[in-house]
Amino acid sequence: MVEHWPVGSAAVGVAGATPAMPPTTTVGPTDRPFPWASVTKPATALAVLVAIEEGTLGLDEPAGPPGSTVRHLLAHASGLGPDPGSPVVAPGTARIYSNTGYVVLGELVARRSGIPFEEYLQCGVLEPLGMAGTALVTDEPAGAAAAGLAGPLRDLLALGREWAVPTLVSAQTHDAATSVHFPELAGILPGFQRFDPCPWGLGVEIRGAKWPHWTGHTNSPSTYGHFGRTGSFLWIDPVAGLVCAGLADRPFGPWAAQAWPKLADAVLAESSPPLV
Repeated sequence: MVEHWPVGSAAVGVAGATPAMPPTTTVGPTDRPFPWASVTKPATALAVLVAIEEGTLGLDEPAGPPGSTVRHLLAHASGLGPDPGSPVVAPGTARIYSNTGYVVLGELVARRSGIPFEEYLQCGVLEPLGMAGTALVTDEPAGAAAAGLAGPLRDLLALGREWAVPTLVSAQTHDAATSVHFPELAGILPGFQRFDPCPWGLGVEIRGAKWPHWTGHTNSPSTYGHFGRTGSFLWIDPVAGLVCAGLADRPFGPWAAQAWPKLADAVLAESSPPLV
């Protein structure tokens, strides 16, 4: 299916949810770096969660606009809009996907830790996970902490396995991150439509009952992950015990909205019974 995508180059992998299980299938170059765009956010969120566990930050400490906290920023509930500027609504009243919120988080980690966010992310997330081919592009227009990572499929699968079975944070923190926060909030899933509710965790979108969606019809409601404007995606289905990741050299658009769900359904069909 991937070989028929309307792209110049793509790399897609499916892996079991534990590090001991190698990728079951990969298509395309596993070592070629691609820009991840907003799939950076799950990595940034991990860095923030590490900082919380270290005591550098507090999940419910004030951050961002008045009335907002680190939790609001991670869950796109701070009231900040997609781009730099004043808040567009009060915190906790709408799910507004915000690159700005993640820029604020990166700046907060840097300020409180005393080291640049790029270095904190490298030492706290990328190096421990063996993501040697991935780096933060600091001149990303949307903000490095929001959309600046570039790296190969191999590293994206490593990030996916970490989100499936945590090694950098506790099971309790992981459970919180992959649970819905501010469950009553409605919002727009970029590239798709408005959903009410529009569930998100702390750094990852949670599929819930959303449709149309970039994952498949058969993905469980507890599936979580992220996609990016550069044709990148990462999902973890905890019911199936699978991680699926993809990178491409064509921006997200109608082609991806059609191709990715079909791929997800095919992956889930071929993997039954679950790998773990």
